[in-house]
Amino acid sequence: MPQAGFDTAWEHASAVPGWCTREQAHALWKAASKLGPGSSVLEIGSHKGRSTMVLGEAMRTAGGKVYAVDPFIEGRLFGGQSTRVTFEENIAGADLSDVVELCSDYSTKLRPHWHEPIDLLYVDGKHDYWTCADDFRWGVHLPENGEMLVHDAYSSVGVTLSILVNVFGSRDWVYVERTGSLALFRRARPTTADRLRVLAEMPWWIRNVMVKVLLRLRLKPLTRLLGHSGSVDPY
Repeated sequence: MPQAGFDTAWEHASAVPGWCTREQAHALWKAASKLGPGSSVLEIGSHKGRSTMVLGEAMRTAGGKVYAVDPFIEGRLFGGQSTRVTFEENIAGADLSDVVELCSDYSTKLRPHWHEPIDLLYVDGKHDYWTCADDFRWGVHLPENGEMLVHDAYSSVGVTLSILVNVFGSRDWVYVERTGSLALFRRARPTTADRLRVLAEMPWWIRNVMVKVLLRLRLKPLTRLLGHSGSVDPY
């Protein structure tokens, strides 16, 4: 799919607050753009729709759809129903209402009752170990060599531990690459080399955890020694 298509999608999506960088959005775009007509993407964790809009634009051109799974829980960080309203307004404003289907529920509650095939899985839900481990189980709906992208894969303790336990030792996932903290996995049988490449990311994860600790201790100047700039967490 032409780069111009992504540039247009990102121009709209970047106006929506969120944690997906341009480079990560491009990785999502490329993965979705490889899919054919009638394909579907399932996104876990949509928030205000930043990444959903990128995936939606790619799938509109490809002739597919996006299932956006988010319970829109209440609280200062997530915003509850007001965030849902913003999400729906952003999707409608991008003319993606016929492409994006909102599934307003917890991914862990929805998964046992899901029977539709999916062609691409994007995991960016709750970052604790148990939820993330359950979200990986959505992969059973992917075809052979289907892809799963995981945000904050190597910048969150819960997500990284889930990868170590449920991906590193799995017979079903091959680690391909990462864009920042966005990791790409393929549903296939891994080799020993594939597994070792997961372990090779651990020093970067430890660095990110240290950056987060220093930021919370208000020791921002020290994060520069670790190559981090800015006052937000590495993602």
